[in-house]
Amino acid sequence: MDLLSLLPLFIIMGAFMFFASRRQRKAMQATIDLHESLRVGDRVHTTSGLQAAITGITDDHVDLEIAPGVVTRWMKLAIRDRVEAEVPEIDDAGTVTRVADPIDSDADRLTRD
Repeated sequence: MDLLSLLPLFIIMGAFMFFASRRQRKAMQATIDLHESLRVGDRVHTTSGLQAAITGITDDHVDLEIAPGVVTRWMKLAIRDRVEAEVPEIDDAGTVTRVADPIDSDADRLTRD
């Protein structure tokens, strides 16, 4: 078999590997930027789906308050994303149609419902 006939296959595989590694690099950089921007008081989601508030930060760990007075220590790598506060929606009449209280913990919402 001629090596020249395999050249298109190598080019396609190389392009695929280049774009896949580029996408992975961007995702990794976004995660690093998130971890560096975390502050005490931020609400976050963990990779296991837990939503909590940050009460303390070290180089490798974060302390998360998962219920009032219940603080657990997690590796920073377990933080998936930051929970952004919802902005109230205002209709044409100027009334607020939806507001979420981002300060409430999950435990507070469960006991209130």
